[in-house]
Amino acid sequence: MSTQPHPGNTLPPAYDAPQPPGGVRASIRRRPLTWFFSLAFLLSWVAWTPYILSGNGQGVLDFTFPGGEGGSQLLGVLPGAYLGPIMSAFVVTAVADGRAGLREWAGRMTKWRVGWRWWVAIIVSVPLALVLTVYALGGRSPVMPSAVVLVAFLPGLLLQMITTGVAEEPGWRDFAMPRLQDRFGPVRGTLVLGPLWGAWHLPLYLTDWGGPDVVWWTPVEFVATTITFSFVMTWIFNHTRQSLLLAMLLHTSVNNYFSVAYTEMFPSLDTSYAAHAFLVSSAVAAAVLLVATRGRLGCPPAPDPETKPYATV
Repeated sequence: MSTQPHPGNTLPPAYDAPQPPGGVRASIRRRPLTWFFSLAFLLSWVAWTPYILSGNGQGVLDFTFPGGEGGSQLLGVLPGAYLGPIMSAFVVTAVADGRAGLREWAGRMTKWRVGWRWWVAIIVSVPLALVLTVYALGGRSPVMPSAVVLVAFLPGLLLQMITTGVAEEPGWRDFAMPRLQDRFGPVRGTLVLGPLWGAWHLPLYLTDWGGPDVVWWTPVEFVATTITFSFVMTWIFNHTRQSLLLAMLLHTSVNNYFSVAYTEMFPSLDTSYAAHAFLVSSAVAAAVLLVATRGRLGCPPAPDPETKPYATV
């Protein structure tokens, strides 16, 4: 190929026309949400494969994760959870938005000055709502929990915050929700996030994580719950000026109640009532919030697309 320049042009012929953007980085910048969800699912599901195939799951591999039910789930589930939403959010934010985006993303994770009433309200209202709903559905009065359960409740909540909360919510709520709201609005954005959040958990129903009595409608009920509960999560996230810590507290307060207190407070009811109560209480709360906020769910005004380029999927 001749390298002689054309008349009036100092560049070789190959550079006459501007080159279209390409490559992985450009793709991530154009479609950060698509990349985030794809990476979150891929990384977590690949990391969970040994747990699914082990004796804690389908029994294909001749080994079992140690530590009993709780310890095996920490060893088998948590690494994939950390590799999924939070790692994917970090990578995509770094590529798509650079250091400024990472500062904004991390800033929502450390926003704790939102008023002490929010903290107290979530810590108290979540177990109260679940207790009342289980009582209504199961027809059994709750038993006063022992001193051991009461002492373990707040440490258990802290453990849930640094495991489940940190692993999941920097991705779902901190990264994805602002972008989905900007593109679709709070209601449709939540309707996108809720099913994806639930679907991410589905392979775990092939393991001990899903419980001993999984039937076909068990994961269906779970996904329905993540959809309805996501409306409550969206409202909390928006109404606290996008404080991720409060969203994490809401999420993990549910997990903590069922992990620490449910079986002792309702010893005669099986675990299916816990799932039913979570769905019903979430659906009622979501309906009330949608009506009370007229579908805004505390969403701030849409940003200028020139200053907040979240419009692509």
